[in-house]
Amino acid sequence: MSGRAAQEADEGRHGLTERWRAFRRSPFLPATVLTVILTVAAGLFAGSYTYSMAKPTPRSIPVAVVGDDQGTRGEAFLAGMEKALNASVRVHPFGDRAAAVNAVEEQEVYAILRFRDSGAAAVLEVSGASGASVAELLRQTAPRVGRETGVSVTVHDIKPLQPGDPRGLAVFYISLAAVVVGFVGAIQLSVHARALNPPERIAFTAVYALLGGFAIAAAVDWLLDALDLPFPESWLILALTMFASGMVFTMFNTLVGRWAMIPTWGLMVLVGNPSSGGAVSWPLLPSPLAAVGRWLPPGASVNAQHTAIYFPGHQHVFPFAVLAGWALVSCAVFWTWRHRHPGGRDT
Repeated sequence: MSGRAAQEADEGRHGLTERWRAFRRSPFLPATVLTVILTVAAGLFAGSYTYSMAKPTPRSIPVAVVGDDQGTRGEAFLAGMEKALNASVRVHPFGDRAAAVNAVEEQEVYAILRFRDSGAAAVLEVSGASGASVAELLRQTAPRVGRETGVSVTVHDIKPLQPGDPRGLAVFYISLAAVVVGFVGAIQLSVHARALNPPERIAFTAVYALLGGFAIAAAVDWLLDALDLPFPESWLILALTMFASGMVFTMFNTLVGRWAMIPTWGLMVLVGNPSSGGAVSWPLLPSPLAAVGRWLPPGASVNAQHTAIYFPGHQHVFPFAVLAGWALVSCAVFWTWRHRHPGGRDT
């Protein structure tokens, strides 16, 4: 290569280097990165919801069986249910119906099956409130399997959904609203109230969570009359959900700065909402999602709200512990590394 050609090549490389440096300092780099991220996120968003909700398939359905009068035809009926559902029907034996009903209230089983006449007849009591999608699946499958096995099957719902929520989706919607508004509120605080110091940021997150939770509950119960809520408990669950969601974003904003939306969106929306059990009951979700959903804020919120509305007196500590755990861990991380948070001001 001649000296002039080598000089031109060096100048070309130098020009490319300078253009790259200028590009890195310009607003075009983050805009390009955001474009790529949004493109990938759109596909992942559609894929995650389609994977979990488009074709729900049962894996294991716990059913209470009362008494021991099932006989050969009863055993054939249970085997036929497993084959028709392509899933395991986990039998929980109970000596009497009262104990089985209590198991439904505790959300340990999704239906009660009672055989009569040595299995020639059966009564299947589904619980729509335990899971509308599971109840519908059992309601459709049991009579067909009964005809195939020679068992006369009667199906009725012992725990129906409220009239304003015939598909059982209202709990999912109000929990989704609390989750999304929770972290969107934190994003807006980081943009429009950047100068808030750590205690002020936590306090304002708590305030908008309390007010937002009240607004969601009031709109669904008082304004739309879609659900008859146990108002104080539902308000508390929604407020705790919004606060946890807002503090999760604040935590990630402390750890990764301006890209905090990526892990927040992934945790809360891409994984958390499809696995929450709100739109599709946990027994019908893919096993990994059903396992992880209970441990994330959206799933804990749906779980606590669902029990508060449909199973009063049988509330569990676990979903509240999950929500409180995420809120406390997020606050602790934010407070420990508050000097890394992009907001705040000198005092």
